[in-house]
Amino acid sequence: MTTEHLLFPVQMLTNWHSPDTYTLPNNLGDWLLDPSSLTARLKALCQDFRVEVLGQKIIACDAAEANDDIVAGEQVLIREVLLYCDDIPQVFARSLLPLSSLTGAQQQLAHLGTQSLGQVLFNHPDLLRKKIEVTAFNAQSSVANLVNYLAIAENQQPLWGRRSIFVLDAKPLMVAEVFLPGAMAYQK
Repeated sequence: MTTEHLLFPVQMLTNWHSPDTYTLPNNLGDWLLDPSSLTARLKALCQDFRVEVLGQKIIACDAAEANDDIVAGEQVLIREVLLYCDDIPQVFARSLLPLSSLTGAQQQLAHLGTQSLGQVLFNHPDLLRKKIEVTAFNAQSSVANLVNYLAIAENQQPLWGRRSIFVLDAKPLMVAEVFLPGAMAYQK
């Protein structure tokens, strides 16, 4: 399945670090390091939750996004979405799903449409989440360009994000999320 929005692909070319590398404000740290479902947390705090798909297509994994579980050059399905609460964009998310992981029951992950990936993943009791890594995106990043395009008021800098490798039935996938300006994660 290939669908593309004008902004797609936004990408997240950055260096990710252990959370202890940064001194994070308490509220933001609570959001960044929360091991549970971000989708469930957002849904609990708003009346209307929705997912807007920016794009989805198969590409070779870029060396900048490769890790111990997903190697450079491996064919992956990338999916980029915006998560909204009450029509306010909260999160930009980019997922890398290796084609080798999209077999058996996991084939459904390639056909989510406007359903949240997190909603599907966290329904599996055997889901394993590896370490959470964090980073800050500056005003020159592709994520900041997305924020400018969306005309989100008061581009709060830096924009903070996290990424994790999830393993489901011994099949890895990577999810990276960035909290957009005005997101609940930045509120005290």
